[in-house]
Amino acid sequence: MIIQEAGEMYLETILVLKQKLGRVRSIDVANEMGYSKPTVSEQMKKFRENGYIEMDSEGYISLTDAGKEIGERTYERHNLTAQILMSIGVDEETAFIDACRIEHYISQKTFDCMKEYYLKHRR
Repeated sequence: MIIQEAGEMYLETILVLKQKLGRVRSIDVANEMGYSKPTVSEQMKKFRENGYIEMDSEGYISLTDAGKEIGERTYERHNLTAQILMSIGVDEETAFIDACRIEHYISQKTFDCMKEYYLKHRR
């Protein structure tokens, strides 16, 4: 399964909700992302089938190592890109909105270079 932008967003959302709530169900993901419960349930089924999540008997979602890796990578890209944008004067709200768009399209090579440069030169 090739993870597209929407898939990255789901996995990032599960990761963040898990940190915030401790336990995550499909309804939490639906509420956070503004999607219908059936839409989220269908995506969770695909993720289970492809080994990105596991669900327990009570419907709580856990990221597998593969799902966690994608969620963490997306979350890092989102936050670091927003920090870079804010460091050049973009307001916080716009920076996080734009970072959400950029995080899915930038190559890993370019992101690594941006990260290295930012970490080396930030004040």
